Amino acid sequence: MPRYEYRCRPCGDTFELSRPMSESAAPASCPEGHDDTTKLLSTVAVGGSAKAGASAPVTGGGGGCCGGGCCG
Repeated sequence: MPRYEYRCRPCGDTFELSRPMSESAAPASCPEGHDDTTKLLSTVAVGGSAKAGASAPVTGGGGGCCGGGCCG
């Protein structure tokens, strides 16, 4: 079951709830009982592995302004 992260506006507490995707937009109360909460955008960590013993090639820093050398 997915976990969703929320922040309570009155107390500033951040908390997580496990709930079905069909309920992801439903209101959530914080552990202190406040109802004025907002759902946060969470990052997703995706892990995996290639074939055993194989490794990905190490490459450069990858673009961006300063990574591309345009900052100076």
